[in-house]
Parts: sequence; structure tokens; C-alpha cells
Amino acid sequence: MNINQIEAALSDIFNEPLKDGEQRKIVFWVDKDNEFAEDIEHLTVDKVKVHTLTDSNQFQTKYLLEEEDPTSPYLIYTNMELGVEDNWLADTVFYSKTFYADRISLILSELNIDPSLRAVIKKYERFFNNKDRFRKFSALNIETYSEQIIELSIMSVLCNVKTPDFEEVLKAVLMDTLEDNENKYLSLMEKFFDIGVFWNYVSNHYGYEREKKSLKTLFIHLAITAFSQSVGEENLNELSDFISNRNKTNAVVFIDHWMHHKTDYMVFDEYAEMAEQEIHLSNIINNLPIEVFKQADTFPYLDRAIIIYIANGLVTQLEDYEEYTKLIKLRRAKHYYEKFASVYEALYYTVKIHEFYKEHRQGIPQGRAIDLYQAYVNDYHLMDTYYRKFYVAYDEESNHDLLKKLKMLVENLYTNWYMGELSSHWSQAVESEMTQDWSLPGIKNQQDFYSSFIDSKVRNGERVFVIVSDAMRYEIGVELADRLNTETMGVCDVETLLGVVPSITKLGMPSLLPHKEIDIDTNARVFVDGKDSSGLENRKKILESKVAESIAVHFQDVLAMNKAGRRETFKGKKLIYIYHDTIDAMGDKASTEVYTFNAVETSLNQLYDLVKIIRDDLSGTNVYITADHGFLYQRDELEESDKIGQDAGSSIEVKRRYILSNEQRELSGQLAINLSSVIKNEHQLIAYFPKATLRYKMQGSGINFVHGGASLQEIVVPLLTFKNKRTGQKGAKAIKKVDIKLTNTTRKITNSIFNLEFFQNEKVEDKTTPRTVVIYMADEEGSVISNEETIIGDRPFDNPADRTFKIRFVLKNIPYDRNKTYYLTIRDTETSVVVEKIPFNINLGIISDFDF
Repeated sequence: MNINQIEAALSDIFNEPLKDGEQRKIVFWVDKDNEFAEDIEHLTVDKVKVHTLTDSNQFQTKYLLEEEDPTSPYLIYTNMELGVEDNWLADTVFYSKTFYADRISLILSELNIDPSLRAVIKKYERFFNNKDRFRKFSALNIETYSEQIIELSIMSVLCNVKTPDFEEVLKAVLMDTLEDNENKYLSLMEKFFDIGVFWNYVSNHYGYEREKKSLKTLFIHLAITAFSQSVGEENLNELSDFISNRNKTNAVVFIDHWMHHKTDYMVFDEYAEMAEQEIHLSNIINNLPIEVFKQADTFPYLDRAIIIYIANGLVTQLEDYEEYTKLIKLRRAKHYYEKFASVYEALYYTVKIHEFYKEHRQGIPQGRAIDLYQAYVNDYHLMDTYYRKFYVAYDEESNHDLLKKLKMLVENLYTNWYMGELSSHWSQAVESEMTQDWSLPGIKNQQDFYSSFIDSKVRNGERVFVIVSDAMRYEIGVELADRLNTETMGVCDVETLLGVVPSITKLGMPSLLPHKEIDIDTNARVFVDGKDSSGLENRKKILESKVAESIAVHFQDVLAMNKAGRRETFKGKKLIYIYHDTIDAMGDKASTEVYTFNAVETSLNQLYDLVKIIRDDLSGTNVYITADHGFLYQRDELEESDKIGQDAGSSIEVKRRYILSNEQRELSGQLAINLSSVIKNEHQLIAYFPKATLRYKMQGSGINFVHGGASLQEIVVPLLTFKNKRTGQKGAKAIKKVDIKLTNTTRKITNSIFNLEFFQNEKVEDKTTPRTVVIYMADEEGSVISNEETIIGDRPFDNPADRTFKIRFVLKNIPYDRNKTYYLTIRDTETSVVVEKIPFNINLGIISDFDF
């Protein structure tokens, strides 16, 4: 303020109306730094007398105001502190107004900071000389100031932190860059703060006490200190210089909070990778037992080490499959899991394939056709699922050398052992039992689908939806049914149909339509009751000839409609066929067959969405989902030994997996099946199939994805029956998540590191679904004061002991009020809803690090 502004401000004060009992205005102008001592003589305020107060004239001033001139308005100018002690004018000051004109005094006054902190404000005057910084400082709304709060607030403003919290200040500094000379926040603190004070805070909070300080060594110090609390300091002797001697818990919580931040974690991950290379972490970890670091979570190399450990175990045939599975599931709740998710998934399904092999080490036995068929339905199909899921994960990280090694293991067990034995034994059973009559006891034929499942319902006036998914083999249907049972209120049952041979679309699709007879002419065209059955329009006509109120549509058309459009399209229709072909469309082209398994994942989502549309938009309750055929697929290139020469003779159609002919011949390495039990067969056709998984040698399209043969993967056709249930209906079960409950009864914490036990209240099954929660300690304001731990509650075990979780928590090293309440907070990660807050008292006594 200049002298003119001061005169104007003082005039305003003296011109204010007198308060009740006030005879005149007395204003004490405190100019602590004597900035205006020379101007006071020239100051003029209308009708106001000016007097200067010094150490030596206090009594004289008091006498002047009370005895000599008790009526005139006075401006008393002074550079003294107007405290109560040794102040003759204390009572006068009390009922008078105090005015400040120097910058420091104005800051103290405006922020309501006690004058005793003047020296602190003076020290950082350059900071306050900027309106924007002053506004941000004021916006922090500090109620009670101290030197520490002022310092914290200044650092917070400089680092764009919204609250005076040193953890957030330090993270902001580190987030910018670890290069000291380029760090903008360090630069700002050097200009407008005291960089030494910043490093003192770092030392006091996190025990970082190096003579030569740098942000890079500080980050490593924090990370290693946090890491040491998971693996034990005794295992990190080489890194002892980076481990704090005090306040270790603060480092643990600092690192944990940074890792768990929804966006800032990306910078942390980058630094952690740098740090582990700087300290040669791999050399240390590779000499430690897996048990020592399997729970640790600070560095990405930990997951690499665990992945390598499991992979080496598989390569060297160490059959600790249960341990491997537990390790993979344990790591799911850890920070870096997403980074390695595809590798872990590939590893998991490699383990499952090895587990399957171990369970069937005696080999897949030969037997009757029905026994092999049922064994495939009940058990063997799992191997196809594991193989498929492996490649879904593999394709996400296909350049990974480790996955290439896993691929060799997987191909050896799946293609050479499983497919080799199963397909060979099945071919033998077919040859001895099914060449003249393509049927199995107790298994409905695909041709009987409409008459067995649909006809009676339509006759009774019920509305029926049939989804036909091209090439949805049995194991895919099982996965879809599991999802529908878990994620909807409906009930989905799975059974099988014995698919037609050849297992091809143009015969499988008509087999699912209403018909009296199906036949194939000498041009290999398929007719239903004399009508051409190829294509959507022809199938639609066949349906309408049986049921007038019917319709056939492509699934893409249904997905493209809005709700009103769907209701209009299907209004009055009693029989609806929806055709889906994502899998076959991808697999049947040589250029895209490699994406077959990814197409399956897409298909599962599309089919799930179709069922939801039928349920929600069309009020459908009867939904059948089936397929025209399955498929064979292997990823490795086929060898010449996987192909067989074809002696087509006078064949009417030749494909990779079948030959249609009306000549009866004995062909080596091939099955000959009379089609009279499949079609009307006016032309006495015989279908020839290469045994096992062989393909006929021929020019043209893809060879890895095939169908048309008689293998179990091609002819075990899934049939899913989905019945929608609504709330309140008989048999309806609401979908609910499991609960994660604290089992400890004590509600008092006496140690800064403590363990708590949690319990998944039910096993995951049917409509009881998994829940993932994050758990932490928080104060009454909701500020997180501990590390955060994740529990994935997806355990399917009956035994309650197998559904327990022991979790370790670490509290920040801050003062705790034993009379306050703190809360163990359990938050659902999917909804972000806090599902439970459990009150605790914290009484640590003297905070120490002895518990480390």
C-alpha cells in the first residue's frame, strides 16, 4: 500500500459511525518493520490527531489519551507488538481498532495468523507477494496455524496439492520428474520456499538421510523400504543403504497409495522398473525362495520371477500344479497383475492342461462309442476349453519367448497326446458300431431337435426362440450356459445332440428345421421335404410352411434394431429362428482361421447379449441355443503325416474332412458311414471320413480349422435350454454377490503392523457370484491411513477354512488419538460402494519401529 491508499483506508475507518458507548475513534497503526516511519509526519486524516507510540512514551501516551485529550480521535502509530504484557495501553488497545499497512501484517491479519508467526511469514514473503499463490493459500481454509502448517501449506500450493498433506506434496514432486535439475516443483521451492526445509520434511517423514540428496535415490529409498517390509530386511543385505532406520510404515503407505491411485500408478510403474534395474533386483530375487517374496508387490520383476518359476516347473515336469494355481490366483490381487494378465492366463491354462494329463496319465481308454461320447461330455471336453483359453491369452502376447516355450508344452499334450488318443479311439468305436446306423443309445439325434423339443411347445401356443450358432461346439456351449446361470436370474440346462455327418452347415442347419425328411441330391444340395434349404430365405420359407407365425433372421439384424424395432419385427411371431455365424465366418477362411478362438470370445458375448434382448425386449421365456456342427482346430502347422490322400472315385463332393460318394469302397485309414440313418438317402450316398483328425490332401482354403468329419469335437452338438425367471416366480433365485466379512472380534489396534482375518461367507456357485473388495483403515474424515489390500472372493470351496483370507495392514506413522474412532473400510471395487465400515480404536502408545 502507498501513503495515499493508507490515508484513504484510515479515513474510511474514522468515518465509520461510532458504536454504542464509543465517544471517539482510536486506531493503532502497527508498522512492525518501520516501513512508513518517514511518511507519518506528512500523513493527514481529516479531524484526526496523529501520535507516535514508542517504548519510552507509553505512560505519556496513556496520560494524553485519558487525561489531556479524552475526546479527540487519534491515530496512534507504532512499531511495537501490542501484546498484553508490559503494555500500559493494553485496555485502550482492547477497545480500539488495530490497523496494519505493511505487507506482512496485512497477510497475518487477512489470514488470521497469530503475530507470533510473523517471522515465518516474513521468511516466505516472496511466496505471498503473488496474488494467485496467496489466493490458493487462503483457499486451504486453515483454522489454526503453526509453523509446520504454514510450511506444509506453502509446499502444497507450490505443488498444486489441494490439502496441506506432505504425502501428496512429495508424490507431486516425484511425479514431475526424478531429474532434480528439471523438476519444476523443486525449482519453485528454491525460489519461493526453503529447499532445506523440504528435505527436512522428507527426512522426518521417511527417514531419508543421505548426505547427497536426489529425487532418484529418494524414490529408490522409499520403494526398497516398503519392499523390505514384505520380504524381510535380512533378505536384502545388499540394499541396506536404501532401507530407512525409522518411520518405515510411512514409506509402506506412501508407496501403496501411489500404486493404488487410478491414474498416477502409471508413473510409479515406470519408476519402479527403472529402480529395479538400478539395484539389480533380479540378482537378489533369483537367490530367494518363492515363499519369501510371493506376497510382495513393489516391483514388476517379482511377477516376472513368479512366472519364470512356474514355467520352469512345467518345463522340468515338477508336478506342483496346486501350488502353481494358488500362486497365480494370489497374484491376481496384486498391483502388476494387469500388466502380466495375458501371461498369467496362458500359464494358468498350461497348468490346467498338465493337471488334466496327470489325472489321465494312464491314457484315454478305448471303449464303446457311447462311453467315449459320455466321457467327452462329462470330462474330456475340458481339454478343448483349456487349449482354446490358452491361445486367447497367447495371442495377446504371442511374441513373448516364455509363451513360445509354453506353446510347445501345450501342443505336445493337446495335439500329440489328447487329440491323438481320443480321436483314434473314437474312430475305432465308430468303425465297429456306427457305420451302418449313425446313432447312440439315449442320445437324441440332431435331426430330431424340432420334433423332440420345439413342436409340442408351438402346438401349445407357447412362443419359442431358437438361436443357431454356426460352429459352436459343445465346450463353448458349456461356457455360455455357465455364464447365463451365473449372471441372469434364468436357468440354463445343457444337454447334447448327436450331430449329423458330414458335420457341415448345409446339412446341420436343415436338420434343426421342422421336417419329415431330409435328403442330399447328386449335386450335394440339401433338401427339406423337397425344398431347397440353402440360405436364410429358403429356411424362412420352410419354417413358414410349418408354422405361419414364424420368422428367421440374422443375429446382426437383431442387434442393430432398437427395442421398438425388435418388438415390431417379432410381433405376433410364435417361432423365431435367429442365425449366428461369428465363429464359422472367422474359422472358415484361410486368412482368418488363426483368429478362431478370439471369435469364440466375441461369440460368447454376442450370444449372451442376444439372450438378454430376447428376455428384456421381447419378454421371451423359452430360448433354445444350439449349433449346426462343431469344429477341429489346432494352432501348429499340420505335418504331411496329418494329411491323407483321397481316392475320390466318382464322388459328388470332396472336402478336407469328408467325401460324399455313391460308391461302396474299402479305403485304408478312412471311415465309411452309410447315410441312410441320417437322411432319406434316395441316392444311396456314403460319407467317407479320414480317421482321427486327419485331413484330406487338397488345394485351397484353410486346413487348421476344419469340420465335416465325425470327431467328437465336430459331432457333439450342444443344446442349451434357457428358461427366464422373474423375481417372485417359483424357482427364481436372485443373483447375489458373496460377502467378505471380518472375523476378528477385537476392535483395538495396538501395533502399527497388524494382521486381520476375513471370511468369504458363501462359496461361489450358480447365482452366488464373486465379489472383489479393497480394504483399508481410514480416519473419521475418510482419509486413508494404511495400505490398501484387495480380496478376490471367488472361492468355490465347501470347506469354510478354504474361504478365509489373512491380510496384513500397515498404519502411517502419525499421532493417533485413542479417544477417536477409526474405520476398517471395505469397498466393492465394481461399484465403488463402501459395503462395511467397522469402527476401531488405535492406541499405539509410543510409535516405534520395533514391530519390524
